[in-house]
Amino acid sequence: MSEVKKPPSPGESGRWTRIVTARPRLSLLLALVVTALAVLAGGGVADRMGSGGWEDPDARSTYAAKVLEREFPGSQPNLLLLVDTRSAAAGVDDPAVAAEAERLTAQLASEQGVAGVGSYWRTHLPALRSEDGRQALIAARVLGDEKTRAAVLERIAPRYRGEHGPVSVSLGGPVAVQREVTTTIQEDLLRAEVIALPVTLVLLVLVFGSAVAALLPLAVGIVAILGTNAVLRGLTEFTDVSVFAQNLTTALGLGLAIDYALFIVRRFREELAAGRDPAAAVGATLRTAGRTVLFSALTVAVSLSAMLFFPMYFLRSFAYAGVAVVLLAAAAALVLLPAALLLLGERVNSLDLRRLWRRGRPRAGAGKPDGAGSGRGWARATALVMRRAPLFAIATTAGLLLLGLPFLGVKFGTVDDRQLPETAASHVVQQQIRDGFPGSPGAGLTVLAEGAASPADLTAYRDRLAALPGVRVEGPVSSGSSPGYAYFSVATGGEPVGQQAQDLVGVVRKVDAPFDTAVTGQAAVLVDAQKAIAQKLPAALALVVLATLLLVFLLTGSVLIPVQAVLLNALSLTAMFGAVVWVFQDGHLSGALSFTSTGDIETTLPVLMFCIAFGLSMDYGVFLISRIKEEYERTGDHEGAVRTGLVRTGGLITAAAVILAVVMVAIGSSRVTNTKMLGLGIALAVLMDALVVRSLLVPAVMKLTGRATWWAPGPLRRLHERFGLSEGESAPAPEPDRIPAGSR
Repeated sequence: MSEVKKPPSPGESGRWTRIVTARPRLSLLLALVVTALAVLAGGGVADRMGSGGWEDPDARSTYAAKVLEREFPGSQPNLLLLVDTRSAAAGVDDPAVAAEAERLTAQLASEQGVAGVGSYWRTHLPALRSEDGRQALIAARVLGDEKTRAAVLERIAPRYRGEHGPVSVSLGGPVAVQREVTTTIQEDLLRAEVIALPVTLVLLVLVFGSAVAALLPLAVGIVAILGTNAVLRGLTEFTDVSVFAQNLTTALGLGLAIDYALFIVRRFREELAAGRDPAAAVGATLRTAGRTVLFSALTVAVSLSAMLFFPMYFLRSFAYAGVAVVLLAAAAALVLLPAALLLLGERVNSLDLRRLWRRGRPRAGAGKPDGAGSGRGWARATALVMRRAPLFAIATTAGLLLLGLPFLGVKFGTVDDRQLPETAASHVVQQQIRDGFPGSPGAGLTVLAEGAASPADLTAYRDRLAALPGVRVEGPVSSGSSPGYAYFSVATGGEPVGQQAQDLVGVVRKVDAPFDTAVTGQAAVLVDAQKAIAQKLPAALALVVLATLLLVFLLTGSVLIPVQAVLLNALSLTAMFGAVVWVFQDGHLSGALSFTSTGDIETTLPVLMFCIAFGLSMDYGVFLISRIKEEYERTGDHEGAVRTGLVRTGGLITAAAVILAVVMVAIGSSRVTNTKMLGLGIALAVLMDALVVRSLLVPAVMKLTGRATWWAPGPLRRLHERFGLSEGESAPAPEPDRIPAGSR
C-alpha cells in the first residue's frame, strides 16, 4: 500500500473557511438585507411570465404565423366567444339572437388590440355553428405578444362573459386558455408551498431531532427561492420566461437547499460529536461536505443548462430558473449556513422535539455522532447486496428496463385546453366546440403565399393542394393592403395534431408553387418543434455526459466511476419515462389523478424531465461516491469503503429523497396536467434513484468492478493529483494494483 500522508489538523482552516467564518453576524445581516431586496425585486414576477414557448421561434411555421397575424389577423383567431341561446325555443338563427350577436360582434371589433373579428352571423360558415343549432361562434384575433394579449383579455373579458339578453357568452380560444393556465399555476403554486413547507419541516425534525437544525435547511431554501424570483424578474425585461419555471424554482429551491443543508449540518454535528470546537467543526465540514456540495451543484447546474441549447423559451426558462436556484442554494449553504452553525455551536442540537412522543425514553444512539447507531440496517443490507452482487445487479437492471418499456410507444403532441381541469371555463368552451361543431377556427393548416405574381398562379397552386387526398382547401384570400400576400386554409379529418395531420405538413410543403410558401397551424408547429429538438438533442446530451464525466473524474480520480455514474443515472430514469406514458399518455389513473388524457405527451416535457431528474440523480450520486471515496482514501479497503459510505449516507440520502419527493408531489397536485406530470414524474425518479439505484445497484456494481473501480491511467492520475478535489481530508488512495489482498 502506498504511503498515506498525514491529514490536515482538525483546527486548520483554508482560505475559504476563514472568509466565510470571519464575520458570521455580518454575513447573516447582509444575507437578510439581500433577501429583503430580493423580495422587492421579485414581486409580481408571475404576472410578467408567459404560458407558451413550445414553438421554435426560427421555424417557418412561426414566421408564417407572424406574417398572417400582421396581414390577415382573421386567418388565425385566438379568441372565441361561444354564444349560447338561452331560450329552448330559439336557435342561433332567431332574429333576436342574431341581433344581439351582431351587436357583440361589432362591439368586439371596436376594441383596441383586437382585429380580424368574424362570426357565424356575418359569414354563415358551417364550422361556426353547432350541429344542433343552439350555439355559434364569434372569432377574433387579439394582437401582440403574450403579455399584451393577456392584458387585452383582462380588460375586455368582463364586458362579454355572462348573459346578454337572449344569449349567454363564454370565452375560449388559445388566449383564454393561456390566461387560465397562468392563473391556475399561480394558485396551485401557492397551495403547493402551503402544503410542502410544514410537511418538510416535520420530516426535517424527524431526521435531525432538533428543531433548530431542522429550520436551517428551510432558511437556505427560502433564500434560494426568493433570490431566483428576483433573477427571473430581471430576465423578463430582456426575454420571455415561462410561468411553469416558477414550479421548478420552488421544487429545486426547497429540495436542493434541503439536500445541501442536510449534508452540511449532519457533517457539522458529526464533527462536534467527535470533540471539535465549533470553529474547527465548521472548517472540517467545509473541507469535506462543503466540497461535495460544490461539486454536486456544478453537476446539477450543467445538467439544467443543457436546456439552453433548445430554441423554445419554455425549455430555456427552466434553464434560467434551474441554474439560478441551484447556484443560490449552494451559495447559501456554503456561506450563510456555516456562519449560522458557527454562531449556534452546540445549540444546533437544541429543542429535540422527538422527546414529545418518546416520553422520556432514551434515544437509540444517544450520545453518538449524528446517524451513529442507526446504520446497522444499512450495513446488513449492503453486505447482503454485495454477497449476491450478480443477482442484484441483473434483477435491478432488468426491473428498471421493464418499467421503462411503455416509453417505446410515446406519441408527441402540443399543449391545449385539456391541460386544465374539466371544470375550467376555457376547457368547457373548447370541449363544447370539439363535441358539437363540425370544425373550429384555427384547426387544420394555413399556407402563406408570398410574392404571388398573378391570380392564375394562386388558382393553379390551389388546384394542386386540392388534389391531395383527404383534404378540403379554402382560398386564396389575398391581402388588400399588401399586394403579393395571400393564404389558403387546408382542412383534414382526424385530430389537429394527429399523425395524419403531421404527415400532411410534409406533403403540403412539397407541393410546387411559383412563389414562396410557408405552412403553419398546430400540426406544423409540432413538426417544427420536433425537428428543432432532434437537431439540438445530441449537443445537449453531449454537454451533460461529458461534463458529468469530467466533474466526477475530478472528484474521484477514477475512470470507471464517472462511466458508472452516467449509466446508472440514466437507468434510474426509466421508471419515470415509462410511468409518464402509461399514466398520462395512455390515461391510466386519469380518474384518480384528475386529469384529461390527450393520448400524447407534450414534445418538450421529456427533455425537461430528463435534465431535471438526471441532475438530481447526480446530486445523490455525488454525495454517496464522495463519502465512499473518503473512506477508501482513509483505509484502502474497497468493499469496506462501500459499506461505510452507505452506512454514513444511505439514511441521509433516503431522507433527502423523501423530502424532495414530498415537495415534488405537492407541485404535482397542480390542476394543470403538465405540472402534475412534471411533479409526480420527478418524485418517482428521485425515489427510484435513492431507494433502488443508490441502495441496490451501486453497491452491487461496485462489488463486481472491485479494485478496478479506482483505476486510472498514469497521465489521468497525475491530472487528478494536480486539479482534482475530493471530500476526504486524507491523502490520495493507494493504487489498485498495490492494495493487499483481503483489503478489498
